[in-house]
Amino acid sequence: MSQNKINIVSLGCSKNLVDTELLMKQLDANQFEVSCDEDNSDARTVIINTCGFIGDAKEESIDMILQFADAKKEGLIDTLFVMGCLSERYRDDLAIEITEVDKFFGKFEWKSIVKELHKEYKPDFSNMRMITTPKHFAYLKISEGCNRGCSYCAIPIITGKHISRPVEEIVEEASNLAAAGVKEFLVIAQDLSYYGHDLYGKSMLAELVEKLSEVKGLEWIKLHYAYPTQFPYDILKVMRENPKVCRYLDIALQHSSDNVLGLMRRGINREQTVELINRIREEVPGITLRTTMLVGHPGETEADMEDLKAFVKEMKFERLGVFPYSNEDDTYAAINYTDDIPQEVKEARKDEIMELQQEISRQSNQARIGERMRVIIDRKDEDFYFGRTEFDSYEVDPEVLISSENFNLKIGEMYDVEVTDVEDYDLFAIVVE
Repeated sequence: MSQNKINIVSLGCSKNLVDTELLMKQLDANQFEVSCDEDNSDARTVIINTCGFIGDAKEESIDMILQFADAKKEGLIDTLFVMGCLSERYRDDLAIEITEVDKFFGKFEWKSIVKELHKEYKPDFSNMRMITTPKHFAYLKISEGCNRGCSYCAIPIITGKHISRPVEEIVEEASNLAAAGVKEFLVIAQDLSYYGHDLYGKSMLAELVEKLSEVKGLEWIKLHYAYPTQFPYDILKVMRENPKVCRYLDIALQHSSDNVLGLMRRGINREQTVELINRIREEVPGITLRTTMLVGHPGETEADMEDLKAFVKEMKFERLGVFPYSNEDDTYAAINYTDDIPQEVKEARKDEIMELQQEISRQSNQARIGERMRVIIDRKDEDFYFGRTEFDSYEVDPEVLISSENFNLKIGEMYDVEVTDVEDYDLFAIVVE
């Protein structure tokens, strides 16, 4: 029966994963036995959903394609399809270089895969997915594309202009997910701040989140990837007053130096950024902010790095990640700037910021000892249950560890805990009544 099995390998971001889950549902509805990222699959058909965002991600995608191309040459699989962002951008070159691939599909052409497999796309299942995450939470993608013109970013080149999904369509999908047991929605978009402008002529993020909070069975909503320019301040009232909306916001700031922000074409300066962060924290007391910084952008000086270090120390972000600049084809930076900062300097600058953040995280965690918090349990190993608070998102943020020897907990359930000890990033806790 392996002829009727399909294994999908999903690479890249959570937005890609949503596309994978949508395709899986269509294949399942067409009587295929479908799996995702199964290591020892005997499926004769493999579909790779690629990422083409930055150099490392592109390399991972190409390596995966080559791995399955070799498997096809060895007769281990019969059919190999490639979809997603890398395929969207480089399909002609890939088709020439890797002839073992039966067909390449763009990021938005995944529905054609069903037809290629001699089946029909089923509109009745268009808002349904096969969840690959633990069943108590799911990503909820509310838009595609991006209208920003950041110098370093290839996303608008790959995905095109921002396209918001209608509120009703998103709520329908959320209701289907909740009916299947999902308690937490991780709301995602390349640019949450712009949601609704193209479709309704104004920001609709706050209204959408309010409607999502009314979905039966929902416990938590977390917001990911807001843009600092044109930030929709009305969402802050919802976050402050609606108990189902977590006091958590992922907002990518990228830098603090006016010089670098200008080179990046971010549309905001340092003073405006500080005002934004202070207002968010003032209007939503106790909020956790996750952000990312990009170091090594062309034109970034040592003075700019000192500015960024001072900014990180001053703002004390609860969650922070750092990426070294990657020169991406056809971006404004690739066309107009020279990528003249050595890779070892980029990596050293990244390490400097992360060293500062480690200390900030440790101090923030120390202040939580004795605090009572609510957690949702994601998984269990021999020694611990691993949970998350409303201030933590899946895979990218710290976890709460609870002894599996002393407590008998259920995956996907929520518990009140008290923090008893901390590490630089993770917390240790006991369950309380």
